[in-house]
Amino acid sequence: MRIGTAIVALWVGFAISWLIAAIWSKPVAKRVGVRGEVAYRLVLLVGGILLAVPAHGYVGPLRFWLVTRNEGWIGTALIGCGFAFAWWARAHLGALWSGSITTKADHRVVDTGPYRIVRHPIYTGVLLSVYATAAVKGTLFGLTGALAITLGLWMKARIEERWLAGELDPGTYERYRQRVPMLLPWWPQAHPD
Repeated sequence: MRIGTAIVALWVGFAISWLIAAIWSKPVAKRVGVRGEVAYRLVLLVGGILLAVPAHGYVGPLRFWLVTRNEGWIGTALIGCGFAFAWWARAHLGALWSGSITTKADHRVVDTGPYRIVRHPIYTGVLLSVYATAAVKGTLFGLTGALAITLGLWMKARIEERWLAGELDPGTYERYRQRVPMLLPWWPQAHPD
């Protein structure tokens, strides 16, 4: 199998499985709404389009580096690891998961499993896959897409955190935020907001 084919298969498999798993979710009690989410969704869309630009045929300033076959397979393995971490978080969150910013019936702070490592482990896993993809591509489009996706997920995480701090038991989410880093494990905690 070619590296490019393996990477596409991983991304398509992840996307399809993620969409199918969306039916495994509790009913929404309250949501931020489209207006509160449009900015980060647009940034994610632009980032996704840039990351998806094929990497072959670029030279000069559009191509930063070429990877060896072994480096390509290492990158592919990292993509798989990122998706596995995201799926671990999704399974651990269970029916509280939502693709948009919501609270569910009986919503609570989940601070076990991968949520003990980072507050947004799904985003962390996806970002590992995104950066591994960009590294294998070695193009301006790939790196720019990865940076845009990072910005979009960071924007979404900030909105989510403000939302959950207001919707859940007062102080519970704030204590969690002080104890666990946002996206990068072992990153020093700065006071949020």
